[in-house]
Amino acid sequence: MNIFSRRARLGNAWAINVRLRISQGKIAKIASGTEPHSGDVVVDTLLPALSNLHSHSFQRAMAGMTEYRAQDRESFWTWRTLMYRFLDHLSPDHIAAIAALTFMEMQKAGYAAVGEFHYVHHQPGGQAYDNPAELSLQILQAAALTGIGLTHLPVLYTYGGLQAQPLTGGQLRFGNSVDAFSDIVARSHSAMAALPSDTRIGIAPHSLRATSQPDLRKALDLHAGMPVHMHIAEQTKEVEEVFAMRGARPVEWVLGQCEVNEKWCLIHATHMTEGETAALAKSGAVAGLCPITEANLGDGIFNGANYVAHGGTFGIGSDSNVNISLTEELRTLEYSQRLRDRQRNVMVAAAGSVGEALYFGAARGGAQALDRDAGRIEVGALADLVAIDTTDPAICALSDQQLLDGVVFAAKDTVVSDLWSAGRHQVRDRRHVAEDKIISGYRKAITDLRRRLG
Repeated sequence: MNIFSRRARLGNAWAINVRLRISQGKIAKIASGTEPHSGDVVVDTLLPALSNLHSHSFQRAMAGMTEYRAQDRESFWTWRTLMYRFLDHLSPDHIAAIAALTFMEMQKAGYAAVGEFHYVHHQPGGQAYDNPAELSLQILQAAALTGIGLTHLPVLYTYGGLQAQPLTGGQLRFGNSVDAFSDIVARSHSAMAALPSDTRIGIAPHSLRATSQPDLRKALDLHAGMPVHMHIAEQTKEVEEVFAMRGARPVEWVLGQCEVNEKWCLIHATHMTEGETAALAKSGAVAGLCPITEANLGDGIFNGANYVAHGGTFGIGSDSNVNISLTEELRTLEYSQRLRDRQRNVMVAAAGSVGEALYFGAARGGAQALDRDAGRIEVGALADLVAIDTTDPAICALSDQQLLDGVVFAAKDTVVSDLWSAGRHQVRDRRHVAEDKIISGYRKAITDLRRRLG
């Protein structure tokens, strides 16, 4: 396949009339100042596509269900109770159909890949399926249908709280010992052989409240070298409980007890001291930020300005998928900093474009977190590419130097015309190649799910 773009971002500069040859999912050749050939896919402006580093795809079907004030003080914890009730009704077919729609919407928004933080493993009540990895297989099926790049992240979730409380209610669908969890990882890894070669697997110890120190160490030893994703310091209550139980704040504890490096992605990291912020940045790990969900759940605001000042690596994810929008995630991240500090143009370490700093920072960090050789347009890199239509009224007045600022702060995701996931041309002229099938499957699943919910 060959792509001709009137403008493309190569390294730190724009190039004009660029032709790319794609072979075996990678960028094989780049030529600029050239002409399109017969049969080329012709687009307006080409960018490296981002990776969505954190998703719970099943929660996409909950969007809009939890925005009713039912108690004196609504919080993450009351939202979680409602989420548990919802997932009691999810079947394997529901999970596959919801994941397919979620992944398709991500691609149409400009994401070429996703890290699926997958913690629903069992039947309602906690009994394992005949194949303990049954629900992981449904995620793999959705990735195959949509063609999205997948880093599958089975979750280790063993306890209901920091004092090794037993799992209850909806949590029973999550629960595994380390050995049972490792079996799911192994079965998922075997099943990945049927997917494209850019498919990856990692592990996701859910959080410090859901696993013990010995279990965490055992899981890390059994799966050494894999990407490690973990929820950390999302809520102040969580921070207080971890400090009371373990004598250190969550980020401080993990950095002190584990060999945190570039293979790690700490999700949210919302509540950090200045010392934790600097230490996380120095570790080389990725801070996985999900600004829309963090705002929706009232989590708090990430210490973005200081993290960037210390050279920290970050990426973005859509977490609960209440609103899948790449542009909205990026600008919500920046706007949260502005509202807290009452300043403008915060998430850039020095003078320069905030839009470029956000976009390319998230491109690099997301690729690192998902173990993808992507996030840039370069020979040898995966062809994770997104085409932007700069004739769109939201950005048509902007110069090349202003274009990324326009994409991040002024545009809707509808400026995305085409998207390639490792060379798979899945979004073409704003439609996904399997859109009708995916939407039909989702509607069928939701009709059944609504009947079950009553």
